[in-house]
Amino acid sequence: MVNLWNKEQESDFFTKSLAVASPEQLFYTTKDKKYYAYWPKSYKGIKTTLQSRNAFIGAYTEKWALEILQASAKELNAYAVRNVVCEELELTRGSPADVTICKTDSVLQKAENIIAIFEVKMSVVWNWELLKKNSKFTLKCLGDFKTHRGNPGLLRSDSMLKAIGKSITVRISSLASAKIPIIVLGNTPVMKSYYSKVDNLKNYGIIQGFWSLNPAPLDNNGENVKATNKKGFIRFDSYSDFKAQLLALLKKDMRFFAGMKPTKELGKFIEIANKEDTYEKKGEKFLNLLGEANGR
Repeated sequence: MVNLWNKEQESDFFTKSLAVASPEQLFYTTKDKKYYAYWPKSYKGIKTTLQSRNAFIGAYTEKWALEILQASAKELNAYAVRNVVCEELELTRGSPADVTICKTDSVLQKAENIIAIFEVKMSVVWNWELLKKNSKFTLKCLGDFKTHRGNPGLLRSDSMLKAIGKSITVRISSLASAKIPIIVLGNTPVMKSYYSKVDNLKNYGIIQGFWSLNPAPLDNNGENVKATNKKGFIRFDSYSDFKAQLLALLKKDMRFFAGMKPTKELGKFIEIANKEDTYEKKGEKFLNLLGEANGR
């Protein structure tokens, strides 16, 4: 059975990371040497900013997402691959795709072999205290994200803006990106101020969804949005639901298109495309005409 993101994943992250990193690299440290994943809202002392954990949690969550996607990739006779570079899509060595599903198992990819692109925007969700006793460490969960001062995952504006910006860059980089779904994977809800934005991004075809793989980010059945009105954001409650929706999306023959043309010109394209025999051919013809008019 495959589990989605939960407290056990976060405990595993800290346990494994402490084997290669110091507590000070992973936790906020008080003057009296208490270690917190986030500053508790009740904490009154001097607060510092912790940046060193970002690289550790980023690598961990990307590897975790890779494992979650492997079964779906296999059903498509494809591969889940981290850090894919594709110059045609402006995915460079300095800014590769976090995880992709590809037709070949290689970091260097051609756009035609990329089936889907995933941006991973996950972080530590709950607050944890690291307790030391007789040279051994244990972890105590102090509460969900409403009990601490941090904004994890998709609740951070900078994370959202980075995901949106990178997705737009890929989407407008080449006509070859038109057939590639882009999905942002998170482990928190999104802020209410982003509800309409994520719905619009999905409706415009730029990003196919902001998907949370954390069924219960709040303790005690706290308020936890399941989906925005137009499903730009979705929270998945089981791996089977996630896998089914992902495969359904990836098996669709979709195409991104965009442009601003006079209505007369658009009417002409529609008239020409309507002469084709099937709906599929009509759609293909219309998109080709639009692409030619846009110089692509």
